[in-house]
Amino acid sequence: MTSDSFVPPLCAGGHILAQRRGPLGLITLNRAGALNALSLAMVRDLTTVLLQWRDDPAVKGVLVQGAGREGKPPAFCAGGDIRFFHQAALAGDPRLEDFFTEEYALNHLIHRYPKPYIALMDGVCMGGGMGISQGASLRVVTELSKLAMPETNIGLFPDVGGGWFLARCPGHVGEYLALTGEVLGAADALAVGLADVMLPSARLPAVVESLADGSAGTGGQLEAAVRARAEAPGESRLAALQAQIDQHFSAASLAAIVASLGRDDSAWAQHTLAGLRKRSPLMMAVTLEQVRRARQMSLADDLRMERDLVRHCFHLRPGTASETVEGIRALVVDKDHQPRWNPARVEDVTPDLVAGFFASPWPAVVHPLRALD
Repeated sequence: MTSDSFVPPLCAGGHILAQRRGPLGLITLNRAGALNALSLAMVRDLTTVLLQWRDDPAVKGVLVQGAGREGKPPAFCAGGDIRFFHQAALAGDPRLEDFFTEEYALNHLIHRYPKPYIALMDGVCMGGGMGISQGASLRVVTELSKLAMPETNIGLFPDVGGGWFLARCPGHVGEYLALTGEVLGAADALAVGLADVMLPSARLPAVVESLADGSAGTGGQLEAAVRARAEAPGESRLAALQAQIDQHFSAASLAAIVASLGRDDSAWAQHTLAGLRKRSPLMMAVTLEQVRRARQMSLADDLRMERDLVRHCFHLRPGTASETVEGIRALVVDKDHQPRWNPARVEDVTPDLVAGFFASPWPAVVHPLRALD
């Protein structure tokens, strides 16, 4: 492949643009109208391109960015296409199964990528966007970055390896971020280990051009050129809350966390409690168990666990009985923001209800992600 050549998008309708420029493999998520949310076709094209460049000696490193939106704030990637999840779940569309299997395999590929992989997490970077950026060797945020794993908002759990990378945040920040879906700016993301450097958003195009000019002979030099432009992010609000977060989110159970927050009359605790009261009690309990199990797991084992969990999210209670289908309905389909959770109260979530999500529906030898190491 010659310099400045493109890998043509195979099936994503032009939503993945892949170009080799000098030593740099440049990927642009090109679905700006949907905040660059990932479709199954995009997941497949990303995988194809990354495997091709992994074995191409002319490519010294890869950079992934989101396409800009004229006159609007940037978005790296807002996550997976949750409207598709809703439609596919109700229609029994087998592509729903394919999406999660292939997305999680892509997440693993990125974490294990043998060449530098630089993610420019400018603007919105949530859910599936975190999945294709947290495995990067260099995670770049800007003053416009908005990072989150907000899946509990829709009756889901923080997947795409979220159990693994949230569990490795300081103290019990992982439980806090997983349950609340709190949005992080640059300083907070750096403080809790979900980003590596901050650059001003306006300078990113120039950074990309400088990496593509051919002066970097190695992947290490590509990374070093980005790090050399890093700026101080300012103070982290989240770091100042560490003691409070650890006090409450270290509690033994979801009910105990809620009770602990209820005894704290601080504005932060009451705001946090009010947010939790809006989410699915069952899926918050599943999420808490997920993060705590993942703390002792390898990435591959965590992804296999998450594949089990997401299968159960749509099949343990099929159709409209699914907490996830109901959450998406309330948030993005009917937009009434009145989800009917079952059970409706934290106090009514039993250990057996949670345990059902962690029983794998597949024997290990036929698990969809059995090949991950």
